[in-house]
Amino acid sequence: MSEQNKSVWSKSIPVKEQIHVIWTLIKMAKPFRSMFVWALAIGAVFALLQAAAPRVISYYMSNYLHQTSNVPFKIMISFAILVAVIRILQAITDALNAYYFTVAGEYALEDMRIRVFKKLHTLGMKFFDEMPAGSLVTRVNNDTASLTDFWRFFMQLTFAAMSMIGAYIGMWTINMRATLLMMIVVPFIITSIMVYQRFSSRLFRHMRERLSALNAKIAESVTGIDVIQEFYQEERFKKEFSKINGEYFNARFKMIKADALLLEPMIDMLLGGATVLVLWYFGELSIQTIVSAGTIYAFTTYLNNIFSPLESIMNLFSPFQEGLVSGYRVLGILNNDAYAPKQSLNAAGDIINGKIEFKHVNFSYDGTHPILKDLTFTANPGDTVALVGHTGSGKSSTINTLMRFYDFQSGEILIDGQDIRDISMNNLRKKMGLVLQDPFMFYGDIAFNIRMYNKQITDDQIKSAAAFVGADKFIEKLDDGYHAKVQEGGSSFSAGEKQLVSFARTIVADPKILILDEATANIDTETEAKIQHSLLKMRQNRTTIAIAHRLSTIKDANLILVLDEGEVVERGTHDELLAMHGRYYDLYRLQGVQNEAAV
Repeated sequence: MSEQNKSVWSKSIPVKEQIHVIWTLIKMAKPFRSMFVWALAIGAVFALLQAAAPRVISYYMSNYLHQTSNVPFKIMISFAILVAVIRILQAITDALNAYYFTVAGEYALEDMRIRVFKKLHTLGMKFFDEMPAGSLVTRVNNDTASLTDFWRFFMQLTFAAMSMIGAYIGMWTINMRATLLMMIVVPFIITSIMVYQRFSSRLFRHMRERLSALNAKIAESVTGIDVIQEFYQEERFKKEFSKINGEYFNARFKMIKADALLLEPMIDMLLGGATVLVLWYFGELSIQTIVSAGTIYAFTTYLNNIFSPLESIMNLFSPFQEGLVSGYRVLGILNNDAYAPKQSLNAAGDIINGKIEFKHVNFSYDGTHPILKDLTFTANPGDTVALVGHTGSGKSSTINTLMRFYDFQSGEILIDGQDIRDISMNNLRKKMGLVLQDPFMFYGDIAFNIRMYNKQITDDQIKSAAAFVGADKFIEKLDDGYHAKVQEGGSSFSAGEKQLVSFARTIVADPKILILDEATANIDTETEAKIQHSLLKMRQNRTTIAIAHRLSTIKDANLILVLDEGEVVERGTHDELLAMHGRYYDLYRLQGVQNEAAV
């Protein structure tokens, strides 16, 4: 687990920041305000009914049950019906209150999850380079789900507040002095809540930190299972997992002990103290005047109405803390400004011929360390320009700026004479086809992986694209052909087969510019020979920018750029560069010797 992720759980969020998070989450639930308002209104009715029931029973006890004669049957039935109606209405309003609050919370959760998912698709590649995929999945799924507990807490908080207000109003109508005496317990209630919140929050943050570490270890173990088994590291990973799991267990155990020692005992002590005050006050009062049993009953019932919701609130402090921290993490994404590069305001340009010009382009990922330095070259329509160089020389950075994954700091990138920022992003993506060295296949079938959600692409076009790149030969041998199932990542297919599918995926879109990012780097020599013909066909009538891993694949390139630390140190055709006896010549000879040794 990174220090960045760890700090979110292990360090306390400042009170000012907590208030900001709470207020922001409440404002974001504005579209569902009417449901929350209904819940609050119904909750207020419930509180009034809850306050009315003890008052009615108290009146009945004080005015009728104390009499020596029998209570008239009519009176008895009337009060019984009245109390029954109040209880039924209480049950109905309680259910409606919970329903509206819960449904509103679920709508708010769904809306938040959609917001975060949409936001992720507006962020630039820099954000994804710095944020682990597992952490993003946790934020989109688990952290947003934790906000349900955030809303549950507010439901219980409003319920408790209304119950307390209703109880004090009920007590006030019976005996004002006794009610004022009961106000003494309010500071103790607030203090107990603050003590429990501070103590439980610290334990909870530690528990969540250990849970994050546990999830990270699980994800690492599943993702790297082949490497773990290859190097016989199963036992080491088991020990590491057991250690982290034990730490998480201990953290949870501390939380359980804290709840057992502080939660119910604290509430019971406060309730007991308040009850003693009530009995003492009315005991003293009974020396001077008659105190009815109904009055004692009403006050003890009201005290229970005050303290029972408090226990529910304190039970939800830990989940609320989780919701608060989760909200903090989710808002961290929503407030992130690492957006994808923006096109010009009225960008409406299109790519017709595919001429590419880099003019004195300078680029840095962090704004401090230059990656591309004064990069200048031209790729005419239909030409192939190959980029060669060691790792970190700037090859992929050139592709990243051309694809608008990152924005360059200075210089110009022109396509068909237009500034790349004046071409609409939609046209830019449609007219550029990117083939990566490690193609990804999505869960579904072969046809889906070629079509990629574009419903306008017909089955015939899919088959034509597959035949064009030579993928039809292995696809048609599958039991279900183009409808053969594909597991996530395409684990059941070889690297060559996945690459051919990615070729078909690119060709079916008919791009004017083809970008090959070491498309044959992970393919064995025999398979490479089979798909070289496909690459040659793909490059016909298309401007191609190719990052070359194997120099034998770019002999026919119109221009080869040898990059070193972001600068072009050599340029020319294959034959011209060999004649220079420079870096390209040395690299080509080295690869030739290696190939001969391999044979």
